[in-house]
Amino acid sequence: MDRGLNFARFLIEQKKRSKDIDDGLVSLVNDVSRACKNIAIAISKGAVGNFLGDAEAVNVKGEQQKKLDVVSNQIMIDFAARSGNLAALVSEEMDEVYPTAHDNQSGKYLLIFDPLDGSSNADVNISVGTIFSVLRCPDDCVNPIAADFLRPGTEQVCAGYAVYGPSTMLVMTLGDGVNGFTLNREIGEFILTHVDMKIPVDTREFAINSSNQRFWEAPVRRYVSECLEGTGGPRGANFNMRWIASMVAEVHRILNRGGIFMYPRDTKDASKPGRLRLLYEANPMAFIVEQAGGAASTGRERILDLAPEQLHQRVRVILGSKNEVERVVSYHSETATEEFKSPLFNVRNLFVQ
Repeated sequence: MDRGLNFARFLIEQKKRSKDIDDGLVSLVNDVSRACKNIAIAISKGAVGNFLGDAEAVNVKGEQQKKLDVVSNQIMIDFAARSGNLAALVSEEMDEVYPTAHDNQSGKYLLIFDPLDGSSNADVNISVGTIFSVLRCPDDCVNPIAADFLRPGTEQVCAGYAVYGPSTMLVMTLGDGVNGFTLNREIGEFILTHVDMKIPVDTREFAINSSNQRFWEAPVRRYVSECLEGTGGPRGANFNMRWIASMVAEVHRILNRGGIFMYPRDTKDASKPGRLRLLYEANPMAFIVEQAGGAASTGRERILDLAPEQLHQRVRVILGSKNEVERVVSYHSETATEEFKSPLFNVRNLFVQ
């Protein structure tokens, strides 16, 4: 595929190449791209548009919503729901399924999205993003319910994200590789700029919230400890640590230069099996990462093989450069019942014991 194609033309060319891509999917994905353009406009206004700070409500997770969470969610609904190709949608910011049938005519697709990942970063002008995923509606589905969305990530027909940073980019897979599009604001079009994106299999960068290290499971502590020991440790190399607190920004960096992103399970809140949402974040990002040659795991199983049980189910996430993900997975197998201890993570105080 040639660089310079606009997004609409790219979809037409993809449809010519694949019998699995129909007019309905093309139309729906175009609507999602238009929503992302409008979300980018809202974000760029910031304080001028009175879009910064907290909203008056909390979401289904009991978390304080940001104004841009609410605005972005409504923009996506307005653009996606008007399409006759969509049967229903679910959002990380909403409790229930949102039906979108028109004149009792239900579309063939289901849309899953996180309207603004990392929204707290917008207040301090750091990159944020939108994540989306598309499923085919079951054949007997007239009025979709939650159960119709609870399917393994392997059933996704499309996944993508928009990253709103120095430039706005849309990165997407239709199950045949990953391509990136940059928004040309002068003409209002996404232009193909990153063709067949691939994640390097090896890396010397890892991303994790190190403030939670005292709560990590032993395999994760072992991996990070070895990275921090540098050339004098078992890895024999120096690693850099990154943390943006926006999954979209983390994955975008990994797609462009490699790396591993980890949001593992920890004991900070033992009632939660993980921090990120399987449907809205883990599945679409895992699909993208695997299509770009990377790997995505919980540490114990492939993310895309998980069978969701709830719309807002949480999951642990380890994804990125294949060899590093496989190393962390192997540590989970080796230390499933073993407590790992390292001087790097010992509790220190001022008194001699």
